Amino acid sequence: MSGSAPPAGSGRGTTRETQPERTVLSWQRTGLGVLALAGLLARAAVTDGAPARLAVAGGVALLGLGVLGGLAPLRARAVERALDRGTGVAVPRLALAVTAVVVAVAGAALVAVLSPR
Repeated sequence: MSGSAPPAGSGRGTTRETQPERTVLSWQRTGLGVLALAGLLARAAVTDGAPARLAVAGGVALLGLGVLGGLAPLRARAVERALDRGTGVAVPRLALAVTAVVVAVAGAALVAVLSPR
């Protein structure tokens, strides 16, 4: 059986692992989730007539766009380069940045939910 492809998922040969692609998709989902939360915050701000909360929702939306339009594509390119080289895909600075965004957004949502109307 010379020339046959290795079994799927063996990690050898020309088959590509799907984990890096799933990781890139999870970064995109994170950005979309932050944008969805911004939409919910904006709706609540408009319903309650709270312009300060609307400004917070705008800030959260900018963070979501930053993840979706900035950090996720950077991560995707880093994954593609690492796969081409056959090396690891860890990019700690990008992971720290997206973690900081998620923590900031969670804090903004917590304040919005717990603040008196």
